Amino acid sequence: LFKDASKSPLKKKDLRNFKGLDFFPVDSNFIITAFLTKTPDSPYLEMPSSDNSILYYREYGVIHFTLKEKKLSLTLYQNLEEQQDPQFKDYLFLPFTDLTSGEESYGGGRFMNLFESTITSENTIELNFNNTYNPYCAYNEEYSCPLTPRKNHLSIPIRAGIKDFKKSSPKK
Repeated sequence: LFKDASKSPLKKKDLRNFKGLDFFPVDSNFIITAFLTKTPDSPYLEMPSSDNSILYYREYGVIHFTLKEKKLSLTLYQNLEEQQDPQFKDYLFLPFTDLTSGEESYGGGRFMNLFESTITSENTIELNFNNTYNPYCAYNEEYSCPLTPRKNHLSIPIRAGIKDFKKSSPKK
């Protein structure tokens, strides 16, 4: 997708020398089970975006988990537009920053897509930080991306998933 000029979020100058995206090594320690506390009937609110456009998200719930012996939590969101489209009704959105943000990973945070259908009857959900990705605005400021809420900052480094595009060395 990134190499295809008709679909790539990359700028033309970046596409010319593009060899691939850089990722942290896959680490099974970053695949964890989290407990979900749902936030039923929460209202849709404006979420700031990189280009000041209006995006509406609602808090779906808070996920609680232990990683690197630290108890952590993140807020999980649902997008209003996706909720109105049957194809995307199951989507849940998890934006976060961590201690690698702005250094080894994109400063605006990374995203993880989850699915309502994967929540167990015990209200648990699997998180795989190896599957995190950068928003398109990390590659090109012409894209609008939701900004990661401050409450979704993790106080540990997450060295899993995708690295920062500008600071990573291209694959050889």
